[in-house]
Amino acid sequence: MPVLFSARLVLLVGETLPLRRFFQASSTSYLHSSVHCLSHVEPQHGPLTPLSISLNNENESRTNNKVNKLKQLGSSSLASKSRAKTIGINKNKAVGVTKKQQIESAPFAAKSFAELGLPHLLLERLENEGFTVPTEVQSAAIPTILNNHDAIMQSYTGSGKTLAYLLPILSNVGPLRNKTSEGNSDGELGKKMGIEAVVVAPSRELGMQIVREFEKILGLANKKAVQQLVGGANRSRQEEALRKNKPAIVVGTPGRIAELSAAGKLHTHGCRYLILDEVDELLSFNFREDMHRILEHVGRRSGADPRAQNGTAPRRVERQTIMVSATVPFSVVRAARSWANDPLLVQANKVGLLETISPPTPVNLSGSAPSSNSNSTLTQAAESLPPALKHYYCVTKLQHKVDTLRRCIHALDAKYVIVFMNHIKQLKDVVFKLEARGMEAAELHGDLGKLARSTTLKKFKNGEVRVLVTNELSARGLDVAECDLVVNLDLPTDSIHYAHRAGRTGRLGRSGTVLSICEEPEVFVVRKLQKQLGIPISCCDFVEGKLLLKEEEKILNAVK
Repeated sequence: MPVLFSARLVLLVGETLPLRRFFQASSTSYLHSSVHCLSHVEPQHGPLTPLSISLNNENESRTNNKVNKLKQLGSSSLASKSRAKTIGINKNKAVGVTKKQQIESAPFAAKSFAELGLPHLLLERLENEGFTVPTEVQSAAIPTILNNHDAIMQSYTGSGKTLAYLLPILSNVGPLRNKTSEGNSDGELGKKMGIEAVVVAPSRELGMQIVREFEKILGLANKKAVQQLVGGANRSRQEEALRKNKPAIVVGTPGRIAELSAAGKLHTHGCRYLILDEVDELLSFNFREDMHRILEHVGRRSGADPRAQNGTAPRRVERQTIMVSATVPFSVVRAARSWANDPLLVQANKVGLLETISPPTPVNLSGSAPSSNSNSTLTQAAESLPPALKHYYCVTKLQHKVDTLRRCIHALDAKYVIVFMNHIKQLKDVVFKLEARGMEAAELHGDLGKLARSTTLKKFKNGEVRVLVTNELSARGLDVAECDLVVNLDLPTDSIHYAHRAGRTGRLGRSGTVLSICEEPEVFVVRKLQKQLGIPISCCDFVEGKLLLKEEEKILNAVK
């Protein structure tokens, strides 16, 4: 019987801890001390606050027992040299054994940023910029990151994810940091290397947007604390800015960051934070080589064995890895387990374990009904949609699509419109037709230069351009809070792309409208999107300057 129990315990630990850690200790003392501790696990009691919450365990008692066992095993078996580090980790995660009911009733929705433990200078800057009440994901993420946990942050588009990781970074890095907190754990190393946070984004637009958010909070006097490193910009000027300004934070695209790192112009071994924004995009094949270099040269993965480093290489501090996305496919979960150290899944009103995400099967619109394994992906796509959206579709002939678009804009009196298409070559033609009808429009796509893209975005945000016609490039990262209408002039390829496009409107609690203009043979695609996302997509038409809901059969007969 003792032999059987030990084998089961080995299997349990093998599922949840790297085997390398498990075999660091003597197997005999490990198992005997563990068996003794299993009967003495006591739940934590007392009220929960956003600052104290480290975990939200959504599984039943079996998962709670697993967490408790792992913590007891870890604290009783490690060798004396690693005991201090283990105690520190267990202290941060002590609330993880709290009952499910207590976690669900925890006050994640903070009423002010002051409740989240941010430093005084940072709170002043937030107040000056008009930020008073944190969003749900900010209330959950900020304390989690401040408590030094690696994390995957998932929330619907426009919910304030950028500020959710920006504020914890500025709490410990840069001129607004908490002066009483200790700096870099390696002290002099942090001063020498300079850069303490690296934010990686898959596109230039998203990278520039993140920099603007940092600069907004830092203020004009401190804006040099952050440096933009995006592709398409002058590399020499970026190198000069790094040398002259000595920024504490860099934000850029994988290619440019890896390029400067390889050239010896960007030193990130003393980095404390690595943020991967839109991480599901960063996993694409195009970024593989660049991401490999970034992960190897930006700090040291939390929990990694420092002895694995070459003795002649620069000493590296432990980094905290934060991954951000509106959806978390299982590929992100796999990457998180490799790149981060026991990361938590942070969502609005939830802080949980990655074990809640199971491997899904690919989802497409042309196949059969989704299997049970794909439900997780579909659920995440639906959850990524902003809550205050209205979804419509309109059936028309191909040659009438642009005219339908124009009538829709007038009927809804939309001021900021983003139109999505699938092919770059068609963008210019749509812009020409809209301008011919007296409507200010512009195209935005990857073939434009950096200056042209920046100018176009500036004009759109300033209201000089009413309609922005773009491709999938803008489906992620484009943040124009005032956007009140998104139009799919070409239908998206799947539900996830639909969700990302739709997320350009209805941001930060605002209302928004999403219209898909399709031909009669494409209606089945709309039906499939509606079923997969679990949202109503109403059939409509535009008559005499008004949006009218129609019965689907009548619309199809009229088109024929």
